[in-house]
Amino acid sequence: MKKSQFTESQIVAILKETDTGMKVSEVCRKYGISQPTYYNWKSKYGGLSVSELKRTKELEAELSKLKRMYADLAMENDAIKSLLEKKL
Repeated sequence: MKKSQFTESQIVAILKETDTGMKVSEVCRKYGISQPTYYNWKSKYGGLSVSELKRTKELEAELSKLKRMYADLAMENDAIKSLLEKKL
């Protein structure tokens, strides 16, 4: 998947420009994006502020870390259980 030339905070700022009264076509022309791209961004980032976006990213990173920790502990638990069953 191609990486966007805009950061997420820039995307939020671009979306806010239409709230000030600019037309979508003008915003798209100004930043060199297509209208489908604009509407994809709007569905993904619409209504978010930059601080909310940062908090969401932090929560996603924390959730990912916790899932990895759980997977590691579950594997260790299974290994210990199988080892105990073999000894008995």
